[in-house]
Amino acid sequence: MASDKDQLGPGAGEEIDLLDLLRSLWVDRLLIGGVTLLAAGLSVLLALSLPNIYQASALLQPQSGDGGMSGLARQYGGLASLAGISLPSKDGQSKTELALEVLKSKKFANDFLERHAILPAFYAGERWDWETDTLSLDEALYDSDREEWVRDVKPPRKSKPGVEEIHELWMETVLVAEDKDTGFVTVALKHPSPELAKSWLELLIHDLNETLRAQDLAEAERAVTYLESQLAQTGTTEIRELLAGLLRSHMESRMVATVEKDYAFSIIDPPTLPEKKSEPNRALICVLITALGGVLGILASLLGWGRRKG
Repeated sequence: MASDKDQLGPGAGEEIDLLDLLRSLWVDRLLIGGVTLLAAGLSVLLALSLPNIYQASALLQPQSGDGGMSGLARQYGGLASLAGISLPSKDGQSKTELALEVLKSKKFANDFLERHAILPAFYAGERWDWETDTLSLDEALYDSDREEWVRDVKPPRKSKPGVEEIHELWMETVLVAEDKDTGFVTVALKHPSPELAKSWLELLIHDLNETLRAQDLAEAERAVTYLESQLAQTGTTEIRELLAGLLRSHMESRMVATVEKDYAFSIIDPPTLPEKKSEPNRALICVLITALGGVLGILASLLGWGRRKG
């Protein structure tokens, strides 16, 4: 005699199993709801425990001019060839590209933090109190009373963050975006303290300009000294013309580096005090974790249903 499933047709078994599954989910509704509510509660606690992060930003305009040996090579390349002198070329590297690479470098990040003595606030800053205008530090990382690092880390790391650790946080904290169409550069800095985010970004732009100025000024000074000595020793007309042109160009570069206020970037839109947090998105955190809890509850119900069917 044919079974009931055979009489109902080939899809009846699947339909009956689906109804059975839905009934199992309904029976386990308290389990699913409980797991979802637990996840929702945990998500709220987690979201509230996360500190507010504020982001200050500035819009910068790169200063024009190629600078360095690339500009000199284009200007005096032909004359240098006639005189038998080869000038190095740095085609493709603009002052803006160089400045942005300097900004993202380990050396600049560490020099900046050490120069302004802000490493503890930068690395261990935890929460900002608007009423008292004070920043609290993570005591598990830095002891404010004794002014010493107390991190519990394993070798080769030390209590005080090293260059690599600082640079990792620097790349997460300092954000750079360049508009290829307009050439404008947006630099942003994130921190639990809105006041420090603004003031540090101002210092960062200033220091970046000064770092590029010092590099070009030192290069120009070395070149001027060398070219003056070579010019005094050379009697060939073509070479003297070349050396005089190079000397004049480097002296102009030295003058610009000395007197230009905003050497690498001029500020179009300066940093302002951020009043609204940029992160975390607490609502999104709660929604995602609550949804995950619901999924886990359903999976637990499905596992129970599978075991009962087996």
